[in-house]
Amino acid sequence: MDELSKKLNTYFQGRVVRKDLTKKIKEGANVPVYVLEYLLGMYCATYDEDSINDGVERVKKILADNFVRPDEAEKIKSKIKELGRYTVIDKVSVKLNEKKDVYEAEFSNLGLKGVVISSHYVREFEKLLSGGIWNIVKISYFYDETARDVSPFNIDSLTPIQMPNLDIDEIMEGRKNFTKEEWIDILIRSIGMEPTQLDYSVKWHMLERIVPLVENNYNLCELGPRGTGKSHIYKEISPNSILISGGQTTVANLFYNMASRKIGLVGMWDAVAFDEVAGITFKDNDGIQIMKDYMASGSFARGREEKNASASMIFVGNINQSVEVLLKTSHLFEPFPEAMANDSAFFDRMHYYLPGWEVPKMRPEFLTDEYGYITDYLSEWCREMRKHSFTDAFDKYFKLGNNLNQRDVIAVRKTVSGLTKLIYPNGEYNKDDIAEILRYALVGRRRVKEQLKKIGGMEFYDVNFSYIDNETMEEEFVSVPEQGGGKIIPEGIGKAGHLYTIGRGRSGMIGAYKIETKVVNGSGKFEKTGLGSDREAKEAIETAFRFFKANSKNISGTISTGTKDYLMHVQDIHGVGLTSELALTAFIALCSAAMNRPAQSQIVVLGSMSIGGTISKVEELANVLQVCFDSGAKKILIPMSSAVDIGIVPPELFAKFQISFYQTPEDAVFKALGVE
Repeated sequence: MDELSKKLNTYFQGRVVRKDLTKKIKEGANVPVYVLEYLLGMYCATYDEDSINDGVERVKKILADNFVRPDEAEKIKSKIKELGRYTVIDKVSVKLNEKKDVYEAEFSNLGLKGVVISSHYVREFEKLLSGGIWNIVKISYFYDETARDVSPFNIDSLTPIQMPNLDIDEIMEGRKNFTKEEWIDILIRSIGMEPTQLDYSVKWHMLERIVPLVENNYNLCELGPRGTGKSHIYKEISPNSILISGGQTTVANLFYNMASRKIGLVGMWDAVAFDEVAGITFKDNDGIQIMKDYMASGSFARGREEKNASASMIFVGNINQSVEVLLKTSHLFEPFPEAMANDSAFFDRMHYYLPGWEVPKMRPEFLTDEYGYITDYLSEWCREMRKHSFTDAFDKYFKLGNNLNQRDVIAVRKTVSGLTKLIYPNGEYNKDDIAEILRYALVGRRRVKEQLKKIGGMEFYDVNFSYIDNETMEEEFVSVPEQGGGKIIPEGIGKAGHLYTIGRGRSGMIGAYKIETKVVNGSGKFEKTGLGSDREAKEAIETAFRFFKANSKNISGTISTGTKDYLMHVQDIHGVGLTSELALTAFIALCSAAMNRPAQSQIVVLGSMSIGGTISKVEELANVLQVCFDSGAKKILIPMSSAVDIGIVPPELFAKFQISFYQTPEDAVFKALGVE
């Protein structure tokens, strides 16, 4: 045992289990982890190695004798008949047979159907009616010739494989004996992972996966590569969550069955997870609309009734391309089905986007051999914490920046609340502790907002999330790692002939372009690279050079077009495809290189021109300015013809720049290069 395991055994004796025992038995028994650890907690809660080995053998024997394997169902049924009574471990679901006015149980692996079950079990364990739960069941056999349509199998007793009670004060007191780092490691070991093998940022992602289990009505999305354990917690670790594999469901199953007047999965479970989001389909046309309603408010209307529920919604799935490619060609919600993929209102309800690509693929060394909480103890604690709220945890120290709207604020508060419940359940934290959680919460919600901006345009322009220190009034901004932030246009004066513009690429998306120009001794040749086979982009660059040759003397008498060669390279920075809006920026770049005079720091040139020097206005000015800001621009050169569109630009965005207007190409050159 390492030191942390010894400490854990000291303060939580009987509540912990050695996770390698789970791993050993799990490999030979296809039962959920919480079923195994329920048994291990009963027979292996000790320090003594011999007693642990005896306990493991006992658990193995119980599973060998009582756990029902589907291929041995007939053998077990025969045992029940021959012995008269037998105990089995199986997943049991219950339905009401209204024609007979009885509840009937169905055994998942045993294959029994129509077994009458007492209504008091149904009242006590409602989840039997919704998907079923694992139980230890004593079954007896009695065949009555006069009742041919009644099953001869009878349920004598049924015990759900869950802890009967939880002392929440035990956890609150026990938490005081551990540091923040130790407590995080304990939680990660409790879900079967070895924290010493994980980066610090990955540990936080592991904790975020647990948040839907401690926070009511929490909407989490995690997309990433295969094999990173995205659905593991919701399927194996908690008996209070259900994983919908394949994604196909109905409104009646998920929300409310109007025929039987019974609430669906969201009313029975703490968390409902959709595996493989690409396959999410509703047989009902209004399914997605009802889901949006529920994700926003925790309630939904069916018929004349409005129902409330507290289940969190989790969406997990695979990204088949690299994140870089997705960001350039589409958005990070692209794996969702077509009915959702461009629905900004649906994604706006996501409280957090967990970057699955930052979590490593599972390998044997990532699984722990040390002690952690029995998963059932962990899940019952999570369920108890749903009654508490820490949404105001940061108000004493910080307030949120003005770019967060009401939905953003709710999302950030919910994430802060969930992580605070997990790491500081007794409410004992300081300013630095809560700042760390707040930053993490802001990044995940900003990731959602960045994608909404790509889907919905200017409606979601306000993505620059920040928090303000109540004491110093300093504002701290958070960035999303994969976006690259303002690194595209670096600070400081660049090289002569280097210029940036923003335009709409062939893909239909707006992106940044860099033009690099070099002048060498020669005979007036012009070479261009980076344009591929894009005819319109080539024509725009040719237009710039012809205009440059004809009008260079209007700029400076020192420019020579006959004794110099000009080399130009165009870079499509965002990978959105080349644009035809390059002529004016290319002309300024040629002038800059010829005069050996760099453009002003962090300036972007907008607008284009014809061969005769006619300036064209900027289309979708607000969207273009948002990309300018995201790319790191501080100064913007805008054609005078676009001044009429300034009114559609949000004032907060317009105020971020130093704006200059130009009327002619020559005017644009002087202003871009800072020539008076």
